[in-house]
Amino acid sequence: MHKGSCLCGAIRFEVTVPLRPPDACHCSRCRKQSGHFWASTDVPRDAVTIHGADKVTWFRSSEKVRRGFCSTCGSSLFWDPLQKDIIAIAMGAFDAPTDTRLAMHIFVADKGDYYEIGDGLPQNPR
Repeated sequence: MHKGSCLCGAIRFEVTVPLRPPDACHCSRCRKQSGHFWASTDVPRDAVTIHGADKVTWFRSSEKVRRGFCSTCGSSLFWDPLQKDIIAIAMGAFDAPTDTRLAMHIFVADKGDYYEIGDGLPQNPR
């Protein structure tokens, strides 16, 4: 089981399956939401328990996706594709060890101009 929380602890979560290798999204929406790029792992909805769910504020960033953050401390936690059976959880919110490693970068065509990606992982334009 993997556990994690927001910065203030008002929201805690548990994941009952091994974490899939995460990706790093460099699209402008993820950068604006997180303040940099967004690294997350996709988890089956039925494998996640959220404690303090009443503290999650959801922002509908498109017709297909909502993003969840803590209403108390502002931590960005979830990327929720509404029509899929998964939810993406921010890697930085997990307690160590996560037992996984970043697999790839996505939407690198939209990445910020203030940094370079130099880790040798695959970089997908979209």
